[in-house]
Amino acid sequence: MTSPGRWQLTKALSALDNGEVIAYPTEGVWGLGCDPFNADAVNRLLAIKNRSMDKGLILVAANLDQISPLLHSLSDEQRSRLNQSVSENSSSRLSLHSASRPTTWLIPSYDLIPSWITGAHSTVAVRISKHPTVAALCQAYGGMIVSTSANPSKQRPALTQLTARHYFSKQINVYLSGKVNCAGEASEIRDLVTGDVLR
Repeated sequence: MTSPGRWQLTKALSALDNGEVIAYPTEGVWGLGCDPFNADAVNRLLAIKNRSMDKGLILVAANLDQISPLLHSLSDEQRSRLNQSVSENSSSRLSLHSASRPTTWLIPSYDLIPSWITGAHSTVAVRISKHPTVAALCQAYGGMIVSTSANPSKQRPALTQLTARHYFSKQINVYLSGKVNCAGEASEIRDLVTGDVLR
């Protein structure tokens, strides 16, 4: 799988900077994203999906450096758990049909992440993504972006760009090219503090 071209990335970055919502392939489904620190952008995304803010949203990043503010208050054991997970995913590179399942971690937010992202929770859901499109997008953007499944509430998540376009049409200005790695397979969700697997 290849990362998106420079022209597509430039268009996506411009949309993010302007508070718009973009669509892009992730590990298991197509996702919708925006700038997590732009309240208007997040509200626009939630309205498009008809999703309650209380549920919270997942953030994706290209590497641990991009979530460094969240790491300062973690214990050595928690840091080790997170580093091990990222190292395992990095070694597999999550190629097409990879057996390695991506992990979304619930990390204490310490009020560093806006309430429109955390919702009714004291944690924030974060995934270090090795999907080439997601990683290239976060690298180019220089930080985390929102990643929520590309589907209206109560509809099945889009597995292709065609389905995402069917759902949202011109409500989304930028659809990045690419494919999901393992269609329909959701990431594992773990609580970083307790180690519990929630999904």
